[in-house]
Amino acid sequence: MLLPISSPVPDLSWQFWLDKPLRILIVLLGATLLAAVARLLIRRVSGGIARGTRSRIVRRLDRGRPRWVEDAGLAGARQSQRATTIGSVLSSVGTVLIWAVALLMVLSELEYDIGPVLASAGIAGVALSFGAQSLVKDYLSGIFIVAEDQLGIGDVVDLGEASGTVESVGLRVTQVRDVNGTLWHVRNGEILRVGNQSQGWARCVLDLPVPYDTNIELMTELLLHEATLLRDDPKVGEFITEDPEVWGVEAVTGESVTVRVAVRTVPLKQWDVARALRLRMKKMLDREGLHVPLLNQTVIRQDGTEPGSSTTPETGQVRAVRRGVPGSGA
Repeated sequence: MLLPISSPVPDLSWQFWLDKPLRILIVLLGATLLAAVARLLIRRVSGGIARGTRSRIVRRLDRGRPRWVEDAGLAGARQSQRATTIGSVLSSVGTVLIWAVALLMVLSELEYDIGPVLASAGIAGVALSFGAQSLVKDYLSGIFIVAEDQLGIGDVVDLGEASGTVESVGLRVTQVRDVNGTLWHVRNGEILRVGNQSQGWARCVLDLPVPYDTNIELMTELLLHEATLLRDDPKVGEFITEDPEVWGVEAVTGESVTVRVAVRTVPLKQWDVARALRLRMKKMLDREGLHVPLLNQTVIRQDGTEPGSSTTPETGQVRAVRRGVPGSGA
């Protein structure tokens, strides 16, 4: 009588469970604990980055009247955006790296040959380093742009080729809409400089040319008086954060003297203040009977029909006629 051949029974003694299964369990528990610690540290780092946000100009009521003042507090939306972006990216990268190493360790404990896997990963890494280097550059630049608070949604920026209002800040692409309504998609790796007109404060600078023989001291007083009265303007007065200044003579030519006026404003309101200031300056010049001097001009004609010219139209001679300011001797 033939007895059935029984299959070998696996050894389920304590020695078996204390061998590979225990080491695999330790690897998985270690990866879980390490990922949790990494996420905790990343949250602390991202929170520190958000707390480092620069002060902002905010609108507050001062004795019942709205005023724009510099506030050292945090902009809630920007703080949340920066912390969320940096935290999510670092957490994702850290978790993937930790569990990738843990998976390789588990495969090694199961006596799988991970040499080909490591070799393939090395070859793939080299290929990606050449083929996706621009992509990696974009992502790294995006992380630093957000971490350093170079720009944010709603800021007016100048990125070189594109300038306008930021509508979206991603890790790879930043979207900027210009004054004409065109939406620009700018790769973060191509951003070499950022001119942000929304951080801290802004300044309205106005260069006003006045006649050469104007009394500069008197004109300076008039300009400063008009600029100071602008703080009481119901439309733009609340946007001015400091007393206006007249910096003095900026340029001198044979026809005019240019005087520069500067007004410090809240961000993104310098253009409104500049328009109101130009209107006030124009009205002030009219009251004082002054006019912005015209520059000397040279007019090129292709015929000889200029009054007082001795040439005839048939000659086709080019003639230059110099026109100047009346009474200037030109």
